[in-house]
Amino acid sequence: MFTSQFQQYLSRFTLARQLGRQHHFFVGPTNSGKTYQALETLRKAESGVYLAPLRLLAMEVRDRLMEAGVPCNLVTGEERVMVPGAKHTASTIEMLRPDMAVAVAVIDEIQMLMDADRGSAWTAALVGVPAKQVFICGANSVTESCTRVLDRLGEPYTLTHLQRMTPLLIEAGSICGQRYHASTLRQALQTGDAIIAFSRKDVLTLAARIRQWGFHVATIYGALSPEVRRGESARFASGEAQILVATDAIGMGLNLPIRRVIFANIDKFDGVASRPLNATEMRQIAGRAGRHGLYDTGYVTVLEDDEQWHLQAMLALDDTVPIFALPIAMEGADIETLSQKIPTWRIAECVAYLQNLHQRPSSAQPFQYQITPIQYQQALLIDEVAPKLSMRDKYRLLCAPLAIQVPIARDYFLQCVQAVASQQIRSLPTMPDWLYGQHAQHLAQAELICQHLSLYSWLSYQYPLVFPDRDLIDDARKTLNAYISRALRMQAGYGKTQRETALMPNR
Repeated sequence: MFTSQFQQYLSRFTLARQLGRQHHFFVGPTNSGKTYQALETLRKAESGVYLAPLRLLAMEVRDRLMEAGVPCNLVTGEERVMVPGAKHTASTIEMLRPDMAVAVAVIDEIQMLMDADRGSAWTAALVGVPAKQVFICGANSVTESCTRVLDRLGEPYTLTHLQRMTPLLIEAGSICGQRYHASTLRQALQTGDAIIAFSRKDVLTLAARIRQWGFHVATIYGALSPEVRRGESARFASGEAQILVATDAIGMGLNLPIRRVIFANIDKFDGVASRPLNATEMRQIAGRAGRHGLYDTGYVTVLEDDEQWHLQAMLALDDTVPIFALPIAMEGADIETLSQKIPTWRIAECVAYLQNLHQRPSSAQPFQYQITPIQYQQALLIDEVAPKLSMRDKYRLLCAPLAIQVPIARDYFLQCVQAVASQQIRSLPTMPDWLYGQHAQHLAQAELICQHLSLYSWLSYQYPLVFPDRDLIDDARKTLNAYISRALRMQAGYGKTQRETALMPNR
């Protein structure tokens, strides 16, 4: 049924195999109530766990359960908020506890199995969450690949397909017609609009400009901390902000009172090249329009007429993907065993070996090791800076949250690796004086310090003697978040958006 290699993977989840699990798929588009139904079952359960794709969503569900009178812990890579006597936990999906049985588990955004970097965390949850009743929520795109694995495990499941509770309509014409003009966009904007761009610079530029046009604006993008994103979401939800300008960060779970979604672009840079948005992405984002209970209908549109065909095609397309091998992650023990087999004490060589061994995914196999080029680059850095570290420590550092493509973030990570290797105490990053000012010019630096704090917080749980300042993190985070929230409302943007730069005549 499974090869010995993948039997070894399943052996990580012995408790799940003992429970006689029953799975319930709630699949459908956004605004179909799928997660709501699962969370209602979780709320009523004797014990349970919610596995979130984002720290922000874990925080929101935890708050929701607490408000309903259900004590609930919060567990992410960066924090542990434990409530005495709590039998419920909201956590990021990477913090799955395969050794702690609960009555009900909710796995959210199951289509993230297709994510090139994090998909293996959803496989681990699907195969290994130790709950009698498992609720699996998300788009229908990956259902067949999931049920194939459950069939092989001999675990039963039900499928519930849900429909949107409010219709989603593509507006008859684009915002600007044949050619984009900022003045036309200005005249077309309405309260409840969400403009979606795909770079931080475009989001900040559009937000600054729309604010200059006289609107109150909320801003959301991936580099913002969950606390700031929650604050900006609250401003839009309360009506304090009339327009939302955001990246596709809103496409995952955020419940916002959006009447109309406007795509500022229909392509995005995926780390390698610019590509058109696919059907799942466009559905996830467009589907945020027309929140049930607030609007009878949601609307979606684009800026130029010739972009409408792509929007129409993607929203009409069946986004179900062919059956594929579910991604699985290597473990520290796997790396240690492999390093002795090769033999080598360079973790990059182990990563490269696994890459070469599994570079041709086979749909006949239920599982496939997920190893990314970024992991290999990170492994090379660890070997270079700390060649004598144990393989177990190298693997642990390989799992650290890191934006390796950002030079300052990479340099800070390397300093932390050196601290682990030398066992020298490393203090929390110093908070600069400008954090207490009223200027916006340091927004990017503040975001970087937030990333440093996130890494420090994660490391403080892995190496508490080397990173001992965990108790100072909350205050530092509050100071940074307050500055960033102020700066978002004052920042002046970057002059022109990517689209406007492309439209400029060659000089």
